Amino acid sequence: MSRLDEQHRDRMDAREFAFPKQRKEPLEDAEHVRNAVARFDQVEGVSDAERDDAWDRIQRAAKKFGVDLQEKSWRELGKPH
Repeated sequence: MSRLDEQHRDRMDAREFAFPKQRKEPLEDAEHVRNAVARFDQVEGVSDAERDDAWDRIQRAAKKFGVDLQEKSWRELGKPH
């Protein structure tokens, strides 16, 4: 995965993160989108509404970068397909 250094991450617009308020899970390329999905459940201190919004951002980024998501909702993460 392309590694973000601290300076690059600090310069990123908050809208480029799945969780913009917390600046968690950047969505700048396909690898980061896949990583955001894999780590989604590890983000602490966020409401279900924030998770809904984050999932919407992840879905848009996935479409933009050609990442196929099997899940339609974050609530499906970790469940067998």
